[in-house]
Amino acid sequence: MKKLLFQLDTDPTPSVFDNVVCYDGGADHITAIGGVTPQNVGAMVDGAIFTRAPKDKKYTALFLGGSSMSDGETLLKAVKKKFFANFRVSVMLDSNGSNTTAAACVAWLAHGRDLTGKKAVILAGTGPVGSRAAVMLAREGAHVTITSRKEEQAQKAAAAIQERFGITVAAVAAPDGPSRAAAIVGAHIVVATGAGGIQLLAEADWKDSPTLELIADANATPPPGIEGVDMMDRNKERHGKISFGAIGFGALKISLQRACVAKLFETNELVLDAEEIYAIAKTMVG
Repeated sequence: MKKLLFQLDTDPTPSVFDNVVCYDGGADHITAIGGVTPQNVGAMVDGAIFTRAPKDKKYTALFLGGSSMSDGETLLKAVKKKFFANFRVSVMLDSNGSNTTAAACVAWLAHGRDLTGKKAVILAGTGPVGSRAAVMLAREGAHVTITSRKEEQAQKAAAAIQERFGITVAAVAAPDGPSRAAAIVGAHIVVATGAGGIQLLAEADWKDSPTLELIADANATPPPGIEGVDMMDRNKERHGKISFGAIGFGALKISLQRACVAKLFETNELVLDAEEIYAIAKTMVG
């Protein structure tokens, strides 16, 4: 029985990156469809759940992607509404790679460490990776603050986290270098999840911090989001802090996405979102 994966992308053009990694995760054939919405996904789900016998439904799976996590979450809700009884297939949500990227980053930060009570600041944390990392760090017991250029945007992202996960995070405006330097005062953990090629924090603003223990930069496009952090860093000591770069934890991200895709074909009942993907990441780190 062929393992069929339907890559349903909310963007007009499906992600080539996701397509390649999903093949490497064990799919025999991938049908990639762009422009998928809650309004048109119903027939696609019907085609997936009504075709194969109950014992063979595990060989059909859905991967939800695209650049917008909010669109992906809405799409996932629409997909799940179509499931009933055993008429369902496994589904994974990883819009913009946010679940797997955040999970890989936080799994490394938490590996062998107790983060309970630690102060964590996520710079430019209102995007999909930052928001998911905020949730995962909070679940590890950290007190999390997300920053944005605009306070309204930060508050909106914090409210969305509260609504979706029932987790409270602080939100502050930090539109420039000095305000971001001020935002990390007293922090034990700093994570940068801003757009590629934009420096968010100067090395001089963190290297002498007496509290900072862990620092991670999710930006793989020069210049780094955090000056002084190399994209290849993985458990690298810099200025007495442990540093992680985008490629350093990115190897786990790709392995994690592959592993999650493989799990989709073990049963027809899985729904892999932030919580489930992070749990898997914690078993793979190290």
